[in-house]
Amino acid sequence: MSLLFWRAPRIPVLSLRGIIAARPYAISLAAYREPIERAVAQAKAHKRIILSIESPGGSPVQSDLVASFIRERAQENDVKVLAVIGDVGASGGYWIACAADEIYANRMSIVGSIGVIGGGFGFAEFIARHGIERRVYTAGEHKSRLDPFRPEQADDILFTKELLTDMHAEFKDWVRSRRGSRLGPEPEVFDGSYMLGSKGKTLGLIDGFASVDSLVRDIGGKRAKPVMIGPKRPRGLMRFMGQSALEAAFDVAEDRLAPPRLRL
Repeated sequence: MSLLFWRAPRIPVLSLRGIIAARPYAISLAAYREPIERAVAQAKAHKRIILSIESPGGSPVQSDLVASFIRERAQENDVKVLAVIGDVGASGGYWIACAADEIYANRMSIVGSIGVIGGGFGFAEFIARHGIERRVYTAGEHKSRLDPFRPEQADDILFTKELLTDMHAEFKDWVRSRRGSRLGPEPEVFDGSYMLGSKGKTLGLIDGFASVDSLVRDIGGKRAKPVMIGPKRPRGLMRFMGQSALEAAFDVAEDRLAPPRLRL
């Protein structure tokens, strides 16, 4: 008799933890393409994948890329996807959760935050007070939109609000397409607020309360075990730095080098 008969069922669990961004040590399609493929490959027996989500959000683009790739691979392989939100699955984290056919959380989890945010600081008065002259040369009337070293322009404000509105519409359409008739009153669902899992269930943002372990047992029985899948960990000296410290360093670099950004 094969020893496989006695082996405990193993359920693939894709671990999505951290900020969503196109950079190292964050959730992105580049980092998660291979782990998603591995999770799908290991779902042959029970045709189920669990997404274990701990993310407050981040890049709209990477949120969409990761969620779309999960849906694509799940549909191609006839795999059902279940999401479990831990402490937080908000904004871009909730966007990815909507890639699942069913979403679960804890009553105290933070979910929702279906909105878009962008902003920065203005230093026009500061540099003027210190006798600093700003010199910028552009080709293109609006190339210097939202320049923090000049007074805020009414046209820039209108442009940014329209951009936010368009992105919010995309977010709402995605949630509607995935949650359908389960959603509660739209003004409350889509006002950008985050909420506890208990309220999220009332509004149809999640389907119920569960943990990764409880879903693993529901799928594979009492002997079932989770197989945690995620990106490979850094090697060398980088592995001695905490991920939060690395993320903070990259956040500082992005804020200093990048133009104004919108995020979920």
